[in-house]
This record gives sequence, structure tokens and C-alpha cells, in this order.
Amino acid sequence: MVFIFRTLFAAKELKKPRNYLRSKFIDSVRLHVKGGTGGTGLPKFGGLGGQGGCVYCVGKEDANLRSVMSKHRGKTITAGHGEDSRKTKIVGNPGSDVKLEVPLGITVYRDDGKVLGSIDKEGETVIIARGGPGGTPETNFLGHFGQVHHIRLDLKLIADIGLVGFPNAGKSSLLKAISRAQPKIANYPFTTIKPNKGIIAYKDLRQISIADLPGLIEGAHINVGLGHSFLKHVERTKILLFIADVQGFQLSHKHPMRSCLETVLLLNRELELYDPELLQKPAILAVNKMDLPGTDAILKSIKEAYKDINSVVETLPEDIRPESVIAFDDIIGISALRRGPGIEELKNLFRKRLDDLADETDPNIVHPSKLFRQSRATVRERGSKVT
Repeated sequence: MVFIFRTLFAAKELKKPRNYLRSKFIDSVRLHVKGGTGGTGLPKFGGLGGQGGCVYCVGKEDANLRSVMSKHRGKTITAGHGEDSRKTKIVGNPGSDVKLEVPLGITVYRDDGKVLGSIDKEGETVIIARGGPGGTPETNFLGHFGQVHHIRLDLKLIADIGLVGFPNAGKSSLLKAISRAQPKIANYPFTTIKPNKGIIAYKDLRQISIADLPGLIEGAHINVGLGHSFLKHVERTKILLFIADVQGFQLSHKHPMRSCLETVLLLNRELELYDPELLQKPAILAVNKMDLPGTDAILKSIKEAYKDINSVVETLPEDIRPESVIAFDDIIGISALRRGPGIEELKNLFRKRLDDLADETDPNIVHPSKLFRQSRATVRERGSKVT
């Protein structure tokens, strides 16, 4: 009897998921929302019923979808009903609105796939269920029902830099080396199973956000592995940082060993098959683990290959050959472990590329680095006039 009890207890323990698989990150929530019903009018005195309340989302920097889900799971979120008109109050009060605080980067989808709106800034709002109008002479003084929707709140992380790479390429190590984030790091693939976001802080108080996203595998574009749950977060990053192991990558013994260049081109292909527009984003290639012996020659060969990359692509097997090759603004060698060589250079590169991108999108904005260059040039000009 004791043996049976121990066996059942052990089986129960085996079903318990490991701690690192209990992801606290939620990036999609489904809700049932209902706008308030409009109040009834008063025909005798021409009184108007109050407007039904609305349900809407409002962006908040420190909000998260987990709190929304835990508070409203399995419930219909209903706004207040409009007040009926009466002799002592001819115009009824409107119903109370319901405000859902959501994180920035939310897109709201209706059950039929229609996009109701998106929230990218603090305080930005999207109405997800309008209240019904109150009773008026045009409606025979009858209030109308509010809108009823099944909606999906879909989160796509907003970050300046998005890390793209195969498992165990060193994305989490790099995030830890250059930011305040504390991601899980280990020497086995798939350490990262949920997006991590860090902030790079500079001495002049500038901050740049960087997102470490779960590692891709071949077939991610058709939702193999973490698939779409990863790729959708790439869409809202300004710059893509491809990170590749200088020694190459092999997912398992059933998969072929890919060289460093082949892994980069395979990443290129996965992004292209998911959304070709992603290849139009500015991109940087960081070749990691350059502290290992003999890696300088590999980095040099990769730089040479990208001088005429189309001819290289033609020689690749069809299953890893992209139709369009992403143009890297920079190719740099780094060692992400313990703030190795190339880390400071990469941080400065982020600043430069983000400033260049901002100048291209809005030339009227004067950025700190540009302002500093202008002031230094003015000082030099004044000094030359004095002499």
C-alpha cells in the first residue's frame, strides 16, 4: 500500500511543470465586453434618457495583461447603464465607463478579425464597446443596447532594438551585459521562453530599450516552436540586431550543422517568410563568442561574403536560401560573456543608428548628439574668428 501511494505521489510530482516553464509573461488575452444600455426617455415631458457607458482601453507604462486576465477572466465586462429620464431630472445621467489599463504595444482585435485600434503611448485610449444612445423622440424614447463584442488584446513589445537569433546564440548574455535586465542564462538551448526587455543606460542619462526574444528555429514562420508568439514582437522594434554564434549552430543531431553565415541567412529567410517588410528595417549583425581562438578569420570571411552576398546565396541549398537578403548597416564581432570585447562599441553603435533613423523619419527633431555636434562646431567657428 505504501509502495502504491509513493508511486502515485511520484507520478503526480512528475506532471508538475518545471519552474522555468511557468512563464509569467502573457501577450494575448480574450475578453467579452458590453457597452451600457441607454436610459429610457420621458414622453410626457420630452425627457431624454442617459447615454450608456463605454468600455475602453487606456495605455499605461507599468500595466500588464496578467492583471487584466486575472481580474476579468470568464466575466463579461459591462459598462454602466444610462439613467432614465424622470420628472425631477428631465435629462438622465450617462452610465459609468469602464477603463481597462493595458500595457503599451496593445492591438485590439474584434472576433471577426477587425482591428478596433492600437495603443502605443501613455494615456492613449481605444473604445472597445460603445454604450447605447438614450431614449429620444427619434427612438420613441426607448434606450438602445450597447455594443457587445468578443475581443482579443494582442501585445507586441515596443522596443528600440530587437534581438534575433537561434537558441544559445548569446542573446540573454548580451542583454545582461549591456542593460539592467537579469534574464536566465545557461549553456543549453531555449533558455529564453518568454520575451525579456532591458534598458541600456548611458552616462548622459539617455536610455535605449532592447528586447531579448525567444530563439527561433527552422519553420518558425509557420508557427513551429515558439513561432508567431516570437515573430510578432519583432514588428514593433526600430532596429533588428541579428546575433549569431561564430561557431555556427545545430538544433539537434537530427538537424545539419549550420555555419555562422548559414545561420544568419536562415534567420533572414524565416523573417522573410513571416513578413517580407521586416527585411526593410535597419539591421546590425553581431557575431558572438569572439573570445574563442581562431574566430577572427571567420568574422573576416563573413564581412567579405556580404560584399557580394547574392553570389553566395545562389550556392546555398534551397531550404535555407532567402529570396531577398537583408542589408546590414554594420557587422561587428563581440563577446557577450562578462562584458567582453565589442560591447561598448555595440552600445555606441545603437545610439548612432537610432539617431540616424530619427533624422530620416523627422529631420526637424534635434537630437542630443546632433545638438552637441552643432554646439561644438559653433565654438570652433567663434574661436577661429577671435584668432
